[in-house]
Amino acid sequence: MVSFMLSSLLSVFAAIGGVLSMPLMDTALSARATPAAPHFVIYSDKWVSGETGPPAISEITGYNVFALSFWLISGPADQAEEWVLLDNATRASIKSTYNNAGISLIVSAFGSSDAPTSGGYDPTTVANNLAAFVLEYDLDGVDIDYEDFNAMNAMNGSAETWLTTFTQVLRAALPQGQFILTHAPVAPWFAPTYTSGAYLTVNKNVGSLIDWYNIQFYNQGTTEYTTCSGLLTNSSSTWPNTALFQIAAAGVSLDKLVIGKPATTADANNGYMNTTLLAQCVDTAYQQGWDAGVMVWEFPDAAASWIQAVRALAFPE
Repeated sequence: MVSFMLSSLLSVFAAIGGVLSMPLMDTALSARATPAAPHFVIYSDKWVSGETGPPAISEITGYNVFALSFWLISGPADQAEEWVLLDNATRASIKSTYNNAGISLIVSAFGSSDAPTSGGYDPTTVANNLAAFVLEYDLDGVDIDYEDFNAMNAMNGSAETWLTTFTQVLRAALPQGQFILTHAPVAPWFAPTYTSGAYLTVNKNVGSLIDWYNIQFYNQGTTEYTTCSGLLTNSSSTWPNTALFQIAAAGVSLDKLVIGKPATTADANNGYMNTTLLAQCVDTAYQQGWDAGVMVWEFPDAAASWIQAVRALAFPE
């Protein structure tokens, strides 16, 4: 999901390095309706030996959103491509099984491989192409893992403008309440040190069109977001005001802020929390009125046992 880590802002900031047509109304829309919080989201990008397509329900019990990664501007890759390569009957069977188990099947776009703004791609064209993919392959929605760090770090408004237009067009093609539309920003993109606003501007412009944010609280520095305090209430001076409740205080709906963490130390450069500590942080947030949910990167390093442990205190099954 993220290949690089954000560093510091010039002076406050130094270079930041890199680290995701209207449908016909039918009886399937009720099953496709946007799920209520809490959201328990797992990404899948890795090739898994012996597996073709998404895993069996038993392997991901406890999650309610499974994100096939990634759809790229050049076309589907990795698990998104694996979904495309299945025949229609197999896809329909898997989709029905997932939905009957209460799991939404979505595709995640971009990741660290694509830089759509810096690459000069038209947001309207890209949005329409992505929407067409969701509709053609009968998915429940899309997650936007935008990681164009050069564009965002330029602080000239190009990233925010691109994301605003892109989200508007995508949502017009995938109506709210019928399709999931999430974004997966890195936590520092909510920092006030971005003079162009970064994701605070995106949220102001199109936050009402976004169902929730799968926030990447990792890959931002070895000590960033690694304690409950740093994760929830008081981020460091490197990325000020980007802990969970600080982001909410800046005007982003608390019920849209999903806590994202890597499954293991191997799944990110830093920011890892073991499941015992993360469960405690999740419970602390829950006791303070938060219930948005948890995201993890990625399957199969995280599976049913991982989310069971993380949910144990606040959201026991």
